[in-house]
Amino acid sequence: MLKMISKPAVKLVERYLPDPYIFVLLLTLIASVAAIAIERQTPLAVLRFWGDGFWGLLTFSMQMLLVLVTGFMLASSPPVKRILQKIAGTAKTPGGAIILVTLVSLAASWINWGFGLVVGALFAKELARLIRVDYRLLVASAYSGFVVWHGGLAGSIPLTIATEGHFTADQIGVISTGSTIFAFFNLAIVVCLFIAIPLVNRMMLPDEKDSVYVDPGVLNDEPEPVGRITRPAERLENSLTLSLLVGVPGVLFLLDHFLLRGGGLNLNVVNFLFLFLAIVLHRTPRNLLNSLNEAIKGGAGIVIQFPFYAGIMAIMVQSGLAESMSEWLISFATASSLPFWSFISAGIVNLFVPSGGGQWAVQAPVMIPAAQALGADISRVAMAVAWGDAWTNLLQPFWALPVLAIAGLKAKDIMGFCLIQLFITGIIISVGLMWF
Repeated sequence: MLKMISKPAVKLVERYLPDPYIFVLLLTLIASVAAIAIERQTPLAVLRFWGDGFWGLLTFSMQMLLVLVTGFMLASSPPVKRILQKIAGTAKTPGGAIILVTLVSLAASWINWGFGLVVGALFAKELARLIRVDYRLLVASAYSGFVVWHGGLAGSIPLTIATEGHFTADQIGVISTGSTIFAFFNLAIVVCLFIAIPLVNRMMLPDEKDSVYVDPGVLNDEPEPVGRITRPAERLENSLTLSLLVGVPGVLFLLDHFLLRGGGLNLNVVNFLFLFLAIVLHRTPRNLLNSLNEAIKGGAGIVIQFPFYAGIMAIMVQSGLAESMSEWLISFATASSLPFWSFISAGIVNLFVPSGGGQWAVQAPVMIPAAQALGADISRVAMAVAWGDAWTNLLQPFWALPVLAIAGLKAKDIMGFCLIQLFITGIIISVGLMWF
């Protein structure tokens, strides 16, 4: 059944979904026209919103580029590659490979979204070296696990409202993660997705005549062997001592951060972790630099597209368009249905504002008063916004860029499969928010 449905969906997306760069250009035009037509903003005002906000994600863009680069370097180190190979070796069939990569991605994304994106993509490549399986679905399966991130340990919305002094604390107080991440309804959604997503991916496995395979040799990223060392500079480049003198203090800092100071995971910590483990595990600077040269090739999409998304976010927020969209969608809600409509509105807003923390800043001023007026459970409404933000990432290629860069594919190659998951996961999450 799903195999039959996914086949036309894949062909439809392959034919009509443009490159993510074209997608972001179209979104820019749509957001601009909507701000003028709906919010009655002048073209000059919209132009200023866009231009002033265009560079608003520079820090985040660099962080995402480092997620890609440092994650690639870590996963391409000899010890990690051996671990990935050992786990990948447990899959004996194409169907087993699809289920395994999905479960690994789900688990890694629940722990940390950046970790999940990189690990899922690199593990998919490792499986493709060992098993003849449709490479598009394999990478799509790795990306589909990302949908659970906002219901997991690094969910930005539940962590924000659990922090003392957060920007809506005077309205809702501090809401512990026991009422959000570890609430029964949220854990039930996560468990259901851990069961459903791998099974759906497995059921979409195309017949051999419709499958697209990849030559394992293309995925080979083994570094060239080091020749005879004759220059002092080469001795430094191939010095294990130099790597350890810098890498070990980095690892010690992380131990201090987690064990003595009780620090948590955030994007900077994840990148620091990936980088210094890579420095140690690659053993020499030259090995690390060889891996870096391979990793950096896939970062072009992040560099050019993220500024455009920053501009779109600025238009949506400053024009009032995001707030109007949210207000309209919840205008016909009741106390029991508000989580569902919050989820839907967040999913739509996420197409234009693909940032969990940024999205809560946009929607909280609408959702909190609505929840209070209707007597709805604010923790459930907040998680509905979080799940909506994560859900339409299966359609919005923004977060797929690191995965696609690592895998060497384009968005149109995987989004047909993700479209099927969009509908199925949407039903599961909606039911969980309304009735669990």
